[in-house]
Amino acid sequence: MSPRQTRSQTKAANVVNNPLLDIEGLTLSNPPIDPPVDGHGVSKLPTTLSRAITGLKAKDHKLLLWKQAWLQQYSLEVPTQFAKHTAALDATLVFAQEEAGTAVCIAPNGMLLTCSHCVAENIDERNDLKHHWLLFKSGVAVKATCEDTELSHFPFVAISSTAPSLNSRLVCVGHPGSEDLEASQPGIKTNYDVLHVSTGRFRGCAEDQDPQDNSEIGALMRDCWTYWGHSGAPLLDTKTGKLIGLHSSWDDETCMRRGVPLEAILEFLEENKEHVPLIYEETKR
Repeated sequence: MSPRQTRSQTKAANVVNNPLLDIEGLTLSNPPIDPPVDGHGVSKLPTTLSRAITGLKAKDHKLLLWKQAWLQQYSLEVPTQFAKHTAALDATLVFAQEEAGTAVCIAPNGMLLTCSHCVAENIDERNDLKHHWLLFKSGVAVKATCEDTELSHFPFVAISSTAPSLNSRLVCVGHPGSEDLEASQPGIKTNYDVLHVSTGRFRGCAEDQDPQDNSEIGALMRDCWTYWGHSGAPLLDTKTGKLIGLHSSWDDETCMRRGVPLEAILEFLEENKEHVPLIYEETKR
């Protein structure tokens, strides 16, 4: 695999901006189970999505429907040792557009974590009024916008309160890109699944890097397989099923996969606990 580094800044819903963890608010529509009728900032979308509803170009709308059909038709191959934590995989989302990325829901109100370059390449391109279409593992489509929301019923994964020990087994679930970016000519398809589960081990954090600074390359090191499109994919502890980091990047010198470490995620929650009190309190238990 040819090297490519990507910025590993993290985004999440409903929190203030941070120069190292670039974060913004997202509201999701259409949770996988029936939401409250009103009063919770969540509205249910029709089962059949038309272009009038999505507002997407014909090509992008067709791709959304194709990914949705794939997710509804196929199930993931889950490692045996992770079988009791399969509910954690339900909290994974894929971006509906071409060569997009991955996100993970960390609260029942629809708060997402992903890498900032999945939403905007830089802060000047960020548009808080723009919405993004994503798909849960179940195939349920949701629309994310930069607004507030109250408690709802989205599947979510718990965040670990302690960092994994060296060589701990990890599971990564993400959305590998459909185009082979290593091919000699453009347009060659990878034929990868829309969602892919890989396993590996936690290899620690880079000794020469501040774990809070993931703006160029992630400090977390591990060897779960990933491809372009995995950015923002959750890294889950095999024993607990809890979130310990996000995939973000690739080290072109060591060929090690990199990610945003747990320390950076917990620090972000600490800094913004007035916006995410429920999640913050859970990490303290």
